Amino acid sequence: MATQDFEAESPRGPGSENRWTFLTNHAHVLLTIARDPQIRMRDVAARVGVTERAAQKIVADLVEAGYITRLRAGRRNSYTVATGRPLRHPLDSGHELDELLAVLVPESTARAEG
Repeated sequence: MATQDFEAESPRGPGSENRWTFLTNHAHVLLTIARDPQIRMRDVAARVGVTERAAQKIVADLVEAGYITRLRAGRRNSYTVATGRPLRHPLDSGHELDELLAVLVPESTARAEG
């Protein structure tokens, strides 16, 4: 599955004022990292449709909460998505992150199991 920048994928097109999605930016950043663990932060930002600073803040939130780990490799970072973590919202309390990944990033679950 090829990934594209947010505006290219937006059903309403670039510059749409009433743009909303079912998943949060935190979910989109996590899913983007699950698809490409060596992705650069500027590319995360472009794909999700946020500023690079916002993407950095979201990654920091995800690291702090234990949903991803960050490993410095030279000048680049590499990320690992944690498995077995519960979803945070009370309505989703009976579900784990793995379930979301299995549906939206099936190749990530194969990578985690192998």
